[in-house]
Amino acid sequence: MREIYVFGHKKPDTDSVTAAIALSYLKNELGIKAKPMILGYINEETKFVLNYFNYKTPEFLEDVKLQIKDLNYYKDCYINDKISIMRAYEYMNDKNITGVPIVDKDKKLVGLLTSKMLVSELINLDITKLNTSYDNIIEILKGEEILRFDEEITGNIIAAAFRSTTFLNGANLTSDTIMIVGDRHSLIEAAVNSKIKLLIIVGNLEIKQEHINQARENKVNIIRTSYDTYQTSKLIELSNYVKNIIPNNENIHFNENEYYDDFKEKSIRYGHNNYPVINDAGICLGLIRITDINRMNKKQVILVDHNDANQSVEGLDEAEILEIVDHHNIGTITTNMPINFRNMTVGSTNTIIYSLYNESNISIPSDIAGLMLSGIISDTLKFTSPTTTEYDKYVVKRLAKIAGIDIHEYSIKMLKAGTNLSGKSIDDIILGDIKKYDVNGKKIAISQLLTFNPEEILNNKDNYIKKINEIKQNKEFDLLILCITDMIKDGSYILYDEANEQIIKEAFNVDDIYEGYFLSKCLSRKKQLVPLIMNVIK
Repeated sequence: MREIYVFGHKKPDTDSVTAAIALSYLKNELGIKAKPMILGYINEETKFVLNYFNYKTPEFLEDVKLQIKDLNYYKDCYINDKISIMRAYEYMNDKNITGVPIVDKDKKLVGLLTSKMLVSELINLDITKLNTSYDNIIEILKGEEILRFDEEITGNIIAAAFRSTTFLNGANLTSDTIMIVGDRHSLIEAAVNSKIKLLIIVGNLEIKQEHINQARENKVNIIRTSYDTYQTSKLIELSNYVKNIIPNNENIHFNENEYYDDFKEKSIRYGHNNYPVINDAGICLGLIRITDINRMNKKQVILVDHNDANQSVEGLDEAEILEIVDHHNIGTITTNMPINFRNMTVGSTNTIIYSLYNESNISIPSDIAGLMLSGIISDTLKFTSPTTTEYDKYVVKRLAKIAGIDIHEYSIKMLKAGTNLSGKSIDDIILGDIKKYDVNGKKIAISQLLTFNPEEILNNKDNYIKKINEIKQNKEFDLLILCITDMIKDGSYILYDEANEQIIKEAFNVDDIYEGYFLSKCLSRKKQLVPLIMNVIK
């Protein structure tokens, strides 16, 4: 079963992270293999929540773009470099492929054998050299083992086709000679006394026991085959190690993690039909063919706490979206097939997921309950946000009972942890919880900071405004707003890029607007800020 990635938006907050964890747990309980992921660094509040309930931070998901590992290539398709040329040909023929990766004993890639190489080898047959194993020769010649002293056989091949005296006068029998002979006993005697590497007796002919004894004494390998001299001479070349016909100057391959688009581009440039696939350790995983690149398994994903492509993972258009669970306005994500889309007007994604647990009749463990209520408290600002519903409050009470915590006491600890600005730069604060929107073709960004001490920001207002203008220009936003939400006064101060003061006036219907203006009861980016901005952006 393929693993499904469950994740929230690019700027993960407590609701999105805990929702991904809670929904993944539910899916796994239902027999669906799911894994929570995050798309960015988690904030201090979320760190506090995960530590409090002893839950590790989900892994970072860089993108869901198609990779070679997502394609249906020939996995585990390779042969050892010490297999015979004949067996390599038979393997390719059985698999109906025109290329096969060659690997060493550790499965490290040696090269690629192609049909073209095999044809060239068969046409330009060189029966004078051999570098192979004793077993390969036995296998190819369907031979009988008479004497074996060496597992590897390397040497020069000669066939005793002339008269004995003529052969002996012209032959130079040495320790690297591989001799093919019939029942010419004088030649056999000369060969074993010369301590040649291998003696091949053809036609299943007899060899004198005295010659066998002499060969044993001189450590001469002997194989007997039913093939005649002509057949043996023709076949023995095909017992050579297949690595002997692999060029040393070309080893084009692809890593399984390389992107599909990059592979297509490079393969056009290389112009080959077959490519080995390796992993990061250099281990060969199989073979990918150009004819198979459209057979793919897209990464499967479930989105929580967002349904806008701008806020989601890179390469989302190359993935298969299975489900969306969200409580925001309908965004820009589209799918080719119908999916489960659960969207409710509640204060938190975790509130919806609580309903999913009930509908599936799955019990919520105490740690998961703690994570879920944290997401709800965070997104509703402990029920002060206008997005809060009675159902959110009901769910938190139920989850608190399961988790065994005091709602008020825990909320204060959690929210204070999230408002700690020590060690953070102005960039960190502005970009820490920023969401981007596409409004009538305009790129809008709204950053929100929750704090018990807004003076930390307002006393340095000029530097924040300067940085807001810089970020707007660098990231090519049409409008950038920093919303500083005061947790005590239940309202927000706003800082904005100076070029859009008129839009801010119109959005909030305030003629005497100024940097750091306080908006009473304005707590929700989703329900209060975004709709007002959308109404005036043309």
